[in-house]
Amino acid sequence: MADLIHSRTELALRAANEQLAGKLSQRINLLRDEMMKTLAHVEAHIDFPDEDIAPETMDQLIARLERGVTSMDELLRTANEGQILRRGIRAAIVGRPNAGKSSLLNQLLGHDRAIVSAIPGTTRDTIEETANIRGLPVVFIDTAGLREGRDEIEVEGIRRSRQTLSKAELILHVFDSSEPLTQSDETYLAEFAGKKRLLVLNKIDLPSALDMGRLAGQPLARVSCLTGQGIEPLKDAIKELAWSGEIKAEMLEVMINSRHQDALNRAREAAMRTVEALRAGQTLELAAMDLRIAINAIGEIVGKTTTEDVLDLIFSQFCIGK
Repeated sequence: MADLIHSRTELALRAANEQLAGKLSQRINLLRDEMMKTLAHVEAHIDFPDEDIAPETMDQLIARLERGVTSMDELLRTANEGQILRRGIRAAIVGRPNAGKSSLLNQLLGHDRAIVSAIPGTTRDTIEETANIRGLPVVFIDTAGLREGRDEIEVEGIRRSRQTLSKAELILHVFDSSEPLTQSDETYLAEFAGKKRLLVLNKIDLPSALDMGRLAGQPLARVSCLTGQGIEPLKDAIKELAWSGEIKAEMLEVMINSRHQDALNRAREAAMRTVEALRAGQTLELAAMDLRIAINAIGEIVGKTTTEDVLDLIFSQFCIGK
């Protein structure tokens, strides 16, 4: 319900509705049921060693557990996309003063949010706004132009910009294509080389003076923030960097959130310990302990515990006490 309330885009709303419809719960319950069958078999051997229980081979038990781990891996792979849909991706707009950063923010938002001026240093603090980019919530951060501050306020704005950059998941590096690369441009090209980034060549409505050889081989988009030219292709490029491939309806059905991710990671670790214990011929008690940890972690997602269920499964599957 929380995901539904806080949905920022139509895709996020659809994903939340799919969860409310129970598609993810169906997958989790099926996974838990398969793990419970394995636990019931292990504990039957522990608690009733003298009973005539038809034993599954160790290979069969391990194979069932490994199928469960594979299912967990499939769900865990949706975590990153799920988080993007729910909280958005943070994209910092950077570049030297007067390259057109604030104009770019206004174009991406579709309205004037940042003050635009030909005077360098107009933006003195970070500005954050969320936009729907091809179905994805993108939190755009307009940063103060990165240079040596000329007064106390500008210095603080630049400090905050650098703090924002350290947390950003995507960098939009804006260049003034009507001017040659400056030393500042070169410095920031090197500084942000390790981050996922898109080079945005602004002012394409003017004759170009950029040395394109220096920018070769890097994702880039050409725009005019004055006329709006190139903004739609830029949105496509941002979406592709944030989320590669097509957003399919079946993906929305089972996208997990951070709570699910934590539970599944703990379950996977415990399930793998169980597999290792069975392969190494360790006591069944040790294997059962880790398997219970795995099942309880999975049960957290759907609000179920193992205590009442294991004995029911043992007596339903095996001829005990007859």
